[in-house]
Parts: sequence; C-alpha cells; structure tokens
Amino acid sequence: MKIFVTGVRGQLGHDIMLELARRGIEAVGVDKEEMDITDPEAVRALIMKEAPTAMIHCAAWTAVDSAEDQEEACRAVNALGTENIARVCGELDIPMMYFSTDYVFNGQGERPWEPDDEAEPLGAYGRTKYEGELALRRYVPEKFFIIRIQWVYGINGRNFVKTMLKLSETHKELRVVDDQIGGPSYTPDIAKLAVDMILTDRYGIYHAANKGYCSWYDFAVKIFELAGRDVRVIPVSTEEYGAKAPRPHNSRMDTSKLIKNGFSDLPDWEDALRRYLKELSEA
Repeated sequence: MKIFVTGVRGQLGHDIMLELARRGIEAVGVDKEEMDITDPEAVRALIMKEAPTAMIHCAAWTAVDSAEDQEEACRAVNALGTENIARVCGELDIPMMYFSTDYVFNGQGERPWEPDDEAEPLGAYGRTKYEGELALRRYVPEKFFIIRIQWVYGINGRNFVKTMLKLSETHKELRVVDDQIGGPSYTPDIAKLAVDMILTDRYGIYHAANKGYCSWYDFAVKIFELAGRDVRVIPVSTEEYGAKAPRPHNSRMDTSKLIKNGFSDLPDWEDALRRYLKELSEA
C-alpha cells in the first residue's frame, strides 16, 4: 500500500504521516510547496507519477473569518482543490478521504448532528467545505470517506490550546465564549482513526471527535487547571465576543456510526487534553 497525503505541514496531516510511519505504511506527503492543489495539471501530474493506492486529503483553508472576505480564494482551495484531487482519484479508482467540518450544518439546536442530517452550511467556510464534500461524492462515488471534525488541536501549528497558554503568560483574566458547545479533537487520535479507516472498505460519511462535549469556556478552564496556570476565565456570549464569521452554537457531533461500522470511539476529551499538554511540555 502507498498512501498520498496532502497538507502535511498542518496539524492533522503532520500526525497522519507520523501514524503511517509508526505502522510501516509507505506514504507520500505534500504541502502547497510541493503541489498546488488549485492547479489541476500539477495535481494530475504528481498523483499520476506517485501512483498511490489511496488518498488522504488534509489540505484546506481553515481561516474562518478571513474566508468571509476572501470566499473565492477559500473556494479555490476547499472546493476546487478537492475536486482536482477527486477527479484523479476517480480515474485511478482509488479510495479518497476528505476531512470536513460541523460548519456544513446551521449550528442551531442542541441535538448532536448525525452524518446523514441535511446540510445547511454556515458562512463562507462552511459553504466551501460542503462543496468539497459534493465534489468527492461526484468523482469518487463508491470509494470515499468524509470525516467531519471540529475544534482540532495538535502539536504542529496554531490552535486554541496554544493560544490560551500563550495568553496566560501576559493575562490574568480572559474572556471566552460559553454558548458554543462542541467536542475538542486531538489530532493523534483522529490520525489513528483515519489510518484505521483508510485500510478498510467501510466507506461513507462519519463524524469524529473526542468523547464528551464542552463550551469553549469549559475548555479554557480545563486547560488552565491542567497546566497549572492562574487565570480567571470570564464567560461571555458569542454576540458579546464578536467575530466576522458566524459561529455554530451547536457543534455536537453524533459519532455512533464509528462503533456501528467497527471502528473505535475516540478517547474522552479531557484525557486527550492531558496527553497533549504532556506532549507540549516534552517538545
């Protein structure tokens, strides 16, 4: 087996490459310097040259706020870039995995979103990621994996945990939103699931997150507690905090399909956070 991975300098792509290496699986990893996914000919040439047996597509535009001002640039990456890769995977008849987001839903209510729920994308980011889903389903109709994830953090790159720890060095008080609820997701846990999945033919749409739900406020409080930082966290509403792009109040994801299809559930989010803080301390 030879797996082609995009976005390897990002949080998730980095950890997927590590997981593949741990298992002794041959992998080709690229980022935008090696392959511009918005260039269909460049995409075709490199994938055809490498002739992989499966594709794990992690590359994405993830800057939610800037997507509102640069929607077409965001679309070029999340939708058209995904389409360029999916076209080639379809021609080669190889499985393709794509990571999507809870932003494909409207973010309302309290019921956890199920994989088959109707999409109603939120903002430019949600629209372009959903268009990527549609491209995958069109060009790789029988061999696709769509894994919707959220609140992702890992050792490589920027994330909420690192931001909170950095701010705690200069602030004794921080305002954090308490009316957005979801599931923090540790990239090594997602990477393990992704590799487990790509080795099977149990195709379809899945939701993945570490077990349990919390608000961003709860998450921040736990970060400081476990890291031993003396910071007062003040809960505020989404409206009070303010942001250019709309944010989902409900990011809860129903992950039960993982168990039904023979995969393992991800560990509890607090357990994952403890492991991450230990990883950071040893880095």
